[in-house]
Amino acid sequence: MAEVELAADCSRCFGLCCVVPSFAASADFAIDKPAATPCPNLAQDFRCGIHTELRPRGFAGCTAYDCFGAGQRVSQVTFGGVDWRTSPGTAAQMYAVFPVVRELHELRRHLGEAARLVAGTDLAVEVSALDAEVEAHAAGTPVALQEVDLARVGAAVGALLATVSLASRSGGGGPGPDLSRADLVGSDQRMRDLRRASLRGALLLGADLRGVDLGRTDLLGADLRGARLDGADLSGSLFVTGPQVASARGDGATRLPCELARPDHWT
Repeated sequence: MAEVELAADCSRCFGLCCVVPSFAASADFAIDKPAATPCPNLAQDFRCGIHTELRPRGFAGCTAYDCFGAGQRVSQVTFGGVDWRTSPGTAAQMYAVFPVVRELHELRRHLGEAARLVAGTDLAVEVSALDAEVEAHAAGTPVALQEVDLARVGAAVGALLATVSLASRSGGGGPGPDLSRADLVGSDQRMRDLRRASLRGALLLGADLRGVDLGRTDLLGADLRGARLDGADLSGSLFVTGPQVASARGDGATRLPCELARPDHWT
């Protein structure tokens, strides 16, 4: 696999996550902001002027965002360190490219986990080949990036991750329940055995998962906003990301995969 940073480094980005997305005033954002418009809190040095106060100032959504390293790659590699303020003619193209690279990097993050899960098996070869294809897209020129068929690439990665997931969840008595895309909003899951289950794309907004063992549980794309994870064990969960965890509610007893940091607002 190509060695590319898949973790954000805001110090080398031109504040793209503060410019490119749109957001509406809500529980996650204190104001309306159109797409391709700098947030009023974005400083001249491309840093957030209220970074240490985001949640109390009404910008909780910002704390649950991760570009997976796309910001610094687009800023420093794809556009060679030329920012949209200095060269406004590049702005529209840079804004169009950023979400493409972000999605490709997130796919690579999942493929990296898949590679570890199937290391030494025939599936590892497929994972490596697909990862190389996704990286080739991410390394493209601005024009090539805008022509990437994200739906096709995402579908191919999703299908392979499903195969890896099933293989990983089949040990220890077979896979758990298939709750893919299930509507579990506000539900109490504390008495349910969710080990080795598939919760891919499940709606778990506000669900009660306190103390639940989610070992080998596939959480790819699961919506965990406001879910209670106090004392839950996600240390062996599959395909869970920082943004998912940051959008949930946990505590000091919540166990997370070693590569994920405990959100500051949990404590």
